Amino acid sequence: MKEFTHVIADPLGLHARPAGLLVKAAAAYQSTVTVTAPTGKADAKRIMAVMRLAAKQGMELTVTCEGPDEEAAAAGLQAFLKENL
Repeated sequence: MKEFTHVIADPLGLHARPAGLLVKAAAAYQSTVTVTAPTGKADAKRIMAVMRLAAKQGMELTVTCEGPDEEAAAAGLQAFLKENL
């Protein structure tokens, strides 16, 4: 299991566009990807679950990757979040 944290820098938070891109990025990996925010926990491969987090600027997200490609998933998603959120 690989885990990392990311603080949302985007002034709009985790809104529809980056949430959709996050789901698409997570779906590229076989591993189970879970995003935990102060508002709840979500499967990163399900758009409605990610949107339900309603994560705002300044909130800390914890991303957990577990599975056969967890190393690559964690590295790829961490890079994605730094670029987009």
